[in-house]
Amino acid sequence: MFKKEYLEPNAGFSQVVKVETNETVTLYISGQIGTGTNLEEQSISTFKNLETLLHQCQATFKDVVKMNTYIVNFNPQVDLPVFRKVRASFLGETYYPASTLVGVTVLGNREWLIEIEAIAVIKK
Repeated sequence: MFKKEYLEPNAGFSQVVKVETNETVTLYISGQIGTGTNLEEQSISTFKNLETLLHQCQATFKDVVKMNTYIVNFNPQVDLPVFRKVRASFLGETYYPASTLVGVTVLGNREWLIEIEAIAVIKK
């Protein structure tokens, strides 16, 4: 048996879907974006938004088991070091979650340069 809770529902999606079983809570966090004029600023803001949602659910980045990242016009030589630096400032240098990074041509708004979604698991 499990229970689902939809946190911060919007038009067409929820920021987080919280699925509880007898022993665990799994958090499915919708893609988060940030503000700023470049990839580094938007990455920092995006990770802060993820962190806020995790904390609202009594979780941290250590509970994240999977992340999907989408970067507009991704250039591995330029963008990957920026992304990794920002990610390390929030997640540390070891024990990263399973991750996928995809270069895309556009996100839901042309001003967005990065979007990150995450799945976290915590014990009840």
